[in-house]
This record gives sequence, structure tokens and C-alpha cells, in this order.
Amino acid sequence: MAIERTLVLVKPDGMQRHLAGLAIDRLENTHLELIGARIATVTDKLAREHYALLEGKGPFTDKKLFEHLINFIKGEYHGDPKRRVLALVYQGENAVQGIRAAVGVTNPEDASPDTIRGAFGRICRKHGYFENVVHASGNLEEAEREIKIWFRPEELLN
Repeated sequence: MAIERTLVLVKPDGMQRHLAGLAIDRLENTHLELIGARIATVTDKLAREHYALLEGKGPFTDKKLFEHLINFIKGEYHGDPKRRVLALVYQGENAVQGIRAAVGVTNPEDASPDTIRGAFGRICRKHGYFENVVHASGNLEEAEREIKIWFRPEELLN
């Protein structure tokens, strides 16, 4: 089996609610190897590069919804002036699938309670969006693309 790498972001809602450590605890239980970690401020450019593949597709054909997604990852709804995310890279056999299993499905109400999103995610009824704490690459191709966006090669352990 080939060794894979995958990206995880503890998003602004997770950072603002001090859930980074709890998320890492769940991720570490996958027994995959953590090979990169950094705190990043999400600029408009970085947010758009990260979500470029979603623009104009599925529910994001609605430009207003896409802009909401961009503003969410930039931390505009969470009161953190530093607009922080914690970017992590995990490596190992079936890393993408293993991390996705630990993270859970997008909607916190549908996520298993033993996943990060099921345990810590919530729906903000006031604004109508998911606070699902983390982003995880959806497949190997996305993971490779996203890791290049968030990390320089020398920032990752071999």
C-alpha cells in the first residue's frame, strides 16, 4: 500500500472555540504520522486558492454562498482579528480515508458522535451555516493540491 499525505485545517470556528487540541487528539488516534504543522492567517487570496475547485460548482453556483464560504475560512464570523487556522499534514497508509473517518461528514448533525464534527461541530441557526471545526482533503488529488497551497516542501518532514 502506498503512503499518502493529506491536509487538515482546524478552521476559525475551531480556533476561536479552543478546539485545536481536542481535534489533534482525535487525529492522533488514527496512528498516522504528523509531518507538518503551522498557524496561518487566511487572506482572501489564500482562501480563494484553497476553494478554487468549488467555485461555480454544486451549491456554489450561488455566488453569494461561495463568498460566504470564503469569508468563513477567513474567520470573518468568529471574532478573531488574527484570522487563524491550524494547518496540519498527516502521512501514512490510507491517510486520506483515515483522516476523513476521524473528521466525519460535513454536516455536524449527520456526523457520528465519535468524529470531530459530530462531537464538536454545530449549526449556527442565527446565520444558517455549519461550524464543523475542521477541513480535511476529500481525496488524494485534492490532498496533493491543498498541501502545496498551505506548505512549502521544506516545511514537511520526510
